[in-house]
Amino acid sequence: MSPTTTPAAAPVDDLRSRIDAIDAELVSLVEERCRISAAIQQTRMAAGGPRVVHAREAEIVAHWRARLGAPGGRIALALLELGRGRVRPGD
Repeated sequence: MSPTTTPAAAPVDDLRSRIDAIDAELVSLVEERCRISAAIQQTRMAAGGPRVVHAREAEIVAHWRARLGAPGGRIALALLELGRGRVRPGD
């Protein structure tokens, strides 16, 4: 602990480090989800299917909303948007 760090700051710093690690894992998982989503979309379209299956998207949003409430629904919508390839880093 540095001379300017309070005793209470050390546990907070440890917890923040854990959040940073979880955030890094989440970003990696979202990137993987986007790759899988793109593969599904390409396979479906190659077979003559639509680019987006709205019923499936509604299921995903409902699942997230059921687990996490309204913010979960918004997270699901963001994941779906990322998976469609409309948002890229820096956009």
